Amino acid sequence: MKKLLLKSLFIILFLAPMFCAAHFPNQSYIFISVYETNGIEGRFEINVREINKVFDLNLRDNLTREDLKPYEEQLKAYILKHASFSSKYGDHEIILKNVDLFDFAQGKMIQVYFELGNMDQLPQFLDVKYDVVYEKDDTHRGFLITEYSWAAGVINEERNISLFFTPDEPKATLDLTDTSKWKGFVAMIKQGMWHIWIGIDHILFLLALILPSVVRRIRDNKGIALSGKSFKIQSTSWVPAKNFKDAFLYVIKIITFFTIAHTITLSLASLQIVSLPSRLVESIIALSIGLAAYHNIRPIFKGKDWIIAFIFGLFHGFGFASVLADLGLSNENLGISLFGFNVGVEIGQLLIIAMMFPILFLLRKTKIYRYILLFGSILLIIISLYWGVERIFDIDLGIEKQITKFIRDILVSIGLWS
Repeated sequence: MKKLLLKSLFIILFLAPMFCAAHFPNQSYIFISVYETNGIEGRFEINVREINKVFDLNLRDNLTREDLKPYEEQLKAYILKHASFSSKYGDHEIILKNVDLFDFAQGKMIQVYFELGNMDQLPQFLDVKYDVVYEKDDTHRGFLITEYSWAAGVINEERNISLFFTPDEPKATLDLTDTSKWKGFVAMIKQGMWHIWIGIDHILFLLALILPSVVRRIRDNKGIALSGKSFKIQSTSWVPAKNFKDAFLYVIKIITFFTIAHTITLSLASLQIVSLPSRLVESIIALSIGLAAYHNIRPIFKGKDWIIAFIFGLFHGFGFASVLADLGLSNENLGISLFGFNVGVEIGQLLIIAMMFPILFLLRKTKIYRYILLFGSILLIIISLYWGVERIFDIDLGIEKQITKFIRDILVSIGLWS
């Protein structure tokens, strides 16, 4: 029994990397992006080891673009011979473009980019033939992955396998009819929700904003104290909010101004009306966390907390816009995409607040909350300064990954991250 368990463990450990990886050594891929007005473009991805099989080469995993350059034309000719696209409109010429390399755990991947010709009108069905490497390895498998198709609800997705090719079945047909504007809209909502959840800096800014939501400031000149029903930080005394409605209305006001602000700049940047350098935007977003947290200790805008949310919300909007640009969206359906993404961001941040706010409200009259507000704000200031230095000076201080992991672990433990 013990030997069986050891064998099983060995097999699991041996195979685990294979199942955890997005690419397998004896597989190759066609990634395509489908645009309603601009046709179809994409790239072929083939592992260096598979290229070695085909051309009887001995290219190493550490090869460079210069090492690959002598074989580019030979590689392109091979792809054109072993791949084709057609539809009722006739053959669609594969127009090969640049060649690149991609480092992956299972070995270096060679990427050959392309676009399809004869695409004045997008076909409903696309016939694809793909038999790369089969003549040298009949265990090789090919996949066509739809990476982007807005109307099909596919946005920047590398796991959406649409077609599967084998030596016995090297031809398959891609159905491009299962599309609608609703699918694209829903996909953008999901993208908005996802990107607010993975945006640790946005989450921490929201936390800094809502930390004081369940207490109220009362002007005082007696310094710092952390005992009694009220507690003092600097020259401000804090008392618990009277009731849930009072605290909740505060959150609504703050988040409304934050939403208005980032919606304005998200729209302006996405429509290319206003553009700011990403380094500047990311630096200000980092510092916004610290300033919002400092405002909790010593008010910057006394009695006007919403100003913090609005001013820095403008820069967070530019940050969201950069994410939207990274999704590879074209100008088609940009208005719907923008609206859907923004709706997703709002839903995502409301879910975050819905999880945080009740906990803060329940703790508002306890001694624990006094320390949460004070030392939580101090911690946010430290994190903000750290990120600020890295982003302003474009350097890596070496511990951001550990900080991010620490924060994520905390969020996972309280159910805010999965």
